[in-house]
Amino acid sequence: MLRLDDFRKVVPDERIAEIYQRARKLYNKHIVHLNATYQGGGVAEILYSLVLLMNDVGIHAGWRILHGSQEFFEVTKSFHNALQGKSLSLTDRIQEIYTRVNDNFSKFTHLNHDCVIIHDPQPLSLIQSYRKKQPWIWRCHIDLTDPNPELWDFLKGFVLKYDQVVFSSESYFKKDLPVDQRLMFPAINPLSGKNRFLSDREIKEQLERADIPTDKPIITQVSRLDPWKDPEGVIEVFKRVKETVDCRLMFCYNAASDDPEGMLMYEKVTVKAKKLIDSGDILMVVGNEEPLVNAVQRFSDVIIQKSTREGFCLCVTEALWKGTPIVASNVGGIPIQIQDGHNGFLLEPNDLDGFAEKIVYLLKHPAEAGKIGENGHETARKKFLITRLLSDYLDMLNSIMT
Repeated sequence: MLRLDDFRKVVPDERIAEIYQRARKLYNKHIVHLNATYQGGGVAEILYSLVLLMNDVGIHAGWRILHGSQEFFEVTKSFHNALQGKSLSLTDRIQEIYTRVNDNFSKFTHLNHDCVIIHDPQPLSLIQSYRKKQPWIWRCHIDLTDPNPELWDFLKGFVLKYDQVVFSSESYFKKDLPVDQRLMFPAINPLSGKNRFLSDREIKEQLERADIPTDKPIITQVSRLDPWKDPEGVIEVFKRVKETVDCRLMFCYNAASDDPEGMLMYEKVTVKAKKLIDSGDILMVVGNEEPLVNAVQRFSDVIIQKSTREGFCLCVTEALWKGTPIVASNVGGIPIQIQDGHNGFLLEPNDLDGFAEKIVYLLKHPAEAGKIGENGHETARKKFLITRLLSDYLDMLNSIMT
């Protein structure tokens, strides 16, 4: 089992002591986290480590997964998209599907805990199905810069029942929301299979097992195949880079049970890039195994993250931790992590030429790329590791429960 002591060689003892001190008033408190999937995506990865560590420091922490149908997840995916700016026709049927699944789930899920933490919109309406007797916290991991007004008004009716809302950026705070709003950055577990140190031999073994060629520089985007990650735009950037540098593009993608759009986007990308895939210039690699993703991120010459919306983007954090230079969009939580020109490069999402220019620069100047990678690793070590997130959660729970 993951234990806090495991991190003593990664973070200062002062951080470890701080965590134990913040946990003291919470001994034997029962906390439950609830989200929509146990694998695929940053929320599940965070909860896996966070729940184990909360238990290790003396808190009874649990994790529940909302049970939903395909129809329900199609609805909540449309909610996700609309909260990030897309249009949505919020029909009575859509609202009924959403609330019914949550209400049904409440009938066989007893939340007799001292605090309930709900992650993202899928289980948000659960709160109306219980007689509230403890603090409820909504942890929103989505980019709420410009949500669809009709959907936000609908969901806000549930959010008003919560004691606190937690966002990944102050830019997501809502003036029209009379509920306490708190800032908290997501984080990675540096000891997980995806982030632990790998030797050159281990990296080589992982790449060989996945039939990934290593004879040319590789540019990689690690993320779901999602319209918000703009994989089609990534292809256009790659075409520009390849005019100057002979290299390959890799999509290292994964899938989550609550994302019904993944296969549709895969088909769209493979049709658009068919000639480049057939020639071996673009590689499509399933990234559902953590050691493989780790090896890919460490071996890649440049990581690209050309998102048009992002709640925070732990794929950026992972690249920073591994010291791989990154070129990313100046949206959502990404500029919280990257200082342009210091530990990576930031560009506007539609600046195809700018993305290509920075990638070519990194490929042609390995010494500068190395410095940027070193700065990135130090940024991640200081700000975005799971021990810092655990400390933040304990501070939040102390403020709302004691």
